[in-house]
Amino acid sequence: MKVTKDRIRHWIEKIQQQKVLVLGDLMLDQFIWGKVNRISPEAPVPVVHVTHESAYPGGAANVARNLSDFGLSVHVGGLLGNDANGESLLRLLEAAGISTQAILPLTGFPTIIKTRIIARHQQVVRVDREEKHSLTESDLELLRPRLLEVLPQMNAVILEDYGKGFITQELVNEVVALARSNGAIIAVDPNPGNLLDWSGVTAVKPNRQEAYAAAGMPFAEDETSLSEADNRLLEKWQVPYLLVTLGEEGMILFHPPEKPYHTPTRAREVFDVSGAGDTAIAFFTAALAAGLSGAEAAEVANHAAGVVVGKLGTATLKPEELLNSFLQHV
Repeated sequence: MKVTKDRIRHWIEKIQQQKVLVLGDLMLDQFIWGKVNRISPEAPVPVVHVTHESAYPGGAANVARNLSDFGLSVHVGGLLGNDANGESLLRLLEAAGISTQAILPLTGFPTIIKTRIIARHQQVVRVDREEKHSLTESDLELLRPRLLEVLPQMNAVILEDYGKGFITQELVNEVVALARSNGAIIAVDPNPGNLLDWSGVTAVKPNRQEAYAAAGMPFAEDETSLSEADNRLLEKWQVPYLLVTLGEEGMILFHPPEKPYHTPTRAREVFDVSGAGDTAIAFFTAALAAGLSGAEAAEVANHAAGVVVGKLGTATLKPEELLNSFLQHV
């Protein structure tokens, strides 16, 4: 795809004008940074001397943060615990300029935390603290008026499913119906353990493994098998766009009747793949909402993901970084 500096700038300006609602499993990403100088005498494990700690919005909240840091107007919705970690996440979201109007705090529901210990620019271990909570009818009753107030203002909605219980078929049906009535783009980042009907959405973005799982096929790495899996999913969900992320091989977009569009990875260096999928769904959706073609939106998503994997931690990017990534590959 041939692009110019002015064309990329125009894309960025259009993307920044979009209003996006991200709905999904909310998490707090905690990072413990340190140094390793020796192995523990108690077990064959490294001893990490902690130097500092940091925390960022995680899960669906990281998708929202990706867009907010880029300059978009962003709302986020989901379940949060009435606890100290939930308060910390709310403060982080508000500090990032993200509206929390569609977040439903629940008593007795612990906020999901993922703690990563980093030493020598590598992740030593990740500790997850979570309890799954399926969205109940009473939860939806409390959430519904918040969605009815926020959704009509949105250009796009992202359903980010980490399989923790928030994304249910009933919620999907209501959100899709309301978003479509307002002409909003609807994109989904699915979870293979929560096989829902995505009929009516604009785009679904599984990774390769998730695509095979949703298609009911054994995992494979050849193009023929992947095409068969994707054709099954297009028929199953009847969606206009299916974007499959392929890790170090980039992404491939299926948008019949056009031919599949493959864009190779744009990453120059890979330090941390944490959150790369969040970045991909965020920018693919925002680009579609901005009026870019499917192939153009895939390129934007691919370049954006290529930038964030070159950073440590749950990272985001700025408009200048996206522009520079394109210019380096022109």
